[in-house]
Amino acid sequence: MRVVTLEHEEDFDGWRASARSLAFAEIAPSEILWQVGDAPQDLFGGKAEIETPGGPAFSVPRPFLDLARSVICHSDAERFSLLYTLLLRLRTQPRAMEDSADPLLRRLEAMAKDVRRDMHKMHAFVRFREVEGEGSTRYVAWFEPDHHIVRSNAGFFVRRFANMAWSILTPEISIHWDGETLTESPGATRADAPDGDPVEETWKTYYASIFNPARVKVKAMTKEMPKKYWKNMPETALVGELIAGAQAREAGMVEASRGRIGDNALAAWEAVRHEAKGCTRCHLYKCGTQTVFGEGPVDAKIMFVGEQPGDQEDLAGKPFVGPAGQLFDRALVDAGVDRGATYVTNAVKHFKFEQRGKRRIHQKPVAPEIEACRWWLEQERTLLRPQITVALGATAARSLFGKNVTISAMRGEPHCAYDGGEAWVTVHPSFLLRVRDNREEEYARFVDDLAAMGKRAAALV
Repeated sequence: MRVVTLEHEEDFDGWRASARSLAFAEIAPSEILWQVGDAPQDLFGGKAEIETPGGPAFSVPRPFLDLARSVICHSDAERFSLLYTLLLRLRTQPRAMEDSADPLLRRLEAMAKDVRRDMHKMHAFVRFREVEGEGSTRYVAWFEPDHHIVRSNAGFFVRRFANMAWSILTPEISIHWDGETLTESPGATRADAPDGDPVEETWKTYYASIFNPARVKVKAMTKEMPKKYWKNMPETALVGELIAGAQAREAGMVEASRGRIGDNALAAWEAVRHEAKGCTRCHLYKCGTQTVFGEGPVDAKIMFVGEQPGDQEDLAGKPFVGPAGQLFDRALVDAGVDRGATYVTNAVKHFKFEQRGKRRIHQKPVAPEIEACRWWLEQERTLLRPQITVALGATAARSLFGKNVTISAMRGEPHCAYDGGEAWVTVHPSFLLRVRDNREEEYARFVDDLAAMGKRAAALV
C-alpha cells in the first residue's frame, strides 16, 4: 500500500504530481491511500510506502484538469481516488472525457458542480463586519462552506476588496488580507466573528426600500439562498417581516402608482440621464454625437421603446423627432393616445451608422450592443414603473424580453417581460416608411395597436 500525504484539502498541485508518478508506474487505485496532513493512516492497509516513483510527464485533456481542480475541493474523501481512476483511464482511452454516460465521469462532474455552487454561495453570502483595532479598521466575516473552497476562493476576495484589510473565518481555515499579503490561520468558531456594526442599519434600510413584495417567490428564494446562510446576513433578519406584510405593501405600491411619482423619482431619473451622457458601455459612444436618453413624464402609464436614435435624433438629442417620429406622432393622434402623457425611449441610446459621403446611413444594432445598453432601459423602467411597456420593432423586443422574438407571433396581445411587467409588441414606425404595398392597411393596423394599448393602460388604473 502506497500512502500519499497531501499538504491540505485543496492541494491540487500535490495530488497532480503524485498522481502523475503513480500513473506512470501503473499503480492500481486500490493500492494507494490518499491522506491530508497529519490524518491517520489506514490501520489495515499493511506497510506504508511514502515515496512515489518518478516518471516523465504525459498529457491529458484540458477539460480533465479543469474538472480535477474543482473536484479536489469537494468534501467527499473518495475524490482523490476517483480522479486518479479517471486519470489512469485517460492514458489508454484519450477520449474518455467525451463519454457523458460514464458513471464515474458523471459522478465527478456532479461533484464539480457542487463545488462551483458552493463557491458562488461564498461570493454572494459573505458579509463583512467592521471591527476597530489599534489605530486601524478591519473587516471580518464568518462563513460555513460545504466544501473545501476557502483557499481556492481567496483570490476572488483579494481582487474585489484589494484596498481593505479583512478576514474570513470558517470552521476549517481562516484567511486574512492586509492589503498586500494573504495569510491563513486555523479554523474559528462563530463566536470569534462580530455580530454586527453600524453600517448594517443603513444596509437594512436600503434592502427594505428595494424589496418588492409583488415579485416574492419564497421557494425560489430559499433554493438560491439556503437558510443556513441567513444568520450571517443582516438583510435576512427583515425577510420574514417583509414577506408577512407583502400583501399590504403590494396594495400600497399599487395605490401609490395611481398618482404622480413625485420629486424624488424625478430627481433620480435626472441623475440617471446625466450619468448616461458619459456612457461608454459599448463602442457606439464613439459613433454618435451624444447619448439620446428617454423623454416624457416620470409617471407615464405607457413607455414606448424604439430601436435607436436616427440621424436627426442624434443631432437634436431627443428621441423620435425624425421622419419615423413624426409618423409615430400622427399615429398616436389617430389612436387617441396623448404623446405628452407617454414616455418614449430607445433600446440603444447611441446612433449607429455607416458614413456614405456626407450622409450617415442607419445600421441595425447587434446583440452585444443591445445587451450593453439594456442596463439603461432597465434603469428607466425601474424608476418609472410603467403599467405597459411597448416594444416598437424587433430590436426593442429583444431588449425587453432578453431574446429574439417574432413580431408577427407576439403582436396584438399582452406578454410578460423579463422583470414581470406587462409588455406589448408592434412594428417600428420606420417599417411603415419602407412599406411599398398596402401602406394604408399597415398604418391602420399600427394605429389599432396603439389604440388597444391606450385602452389597456386606462383599464389598469
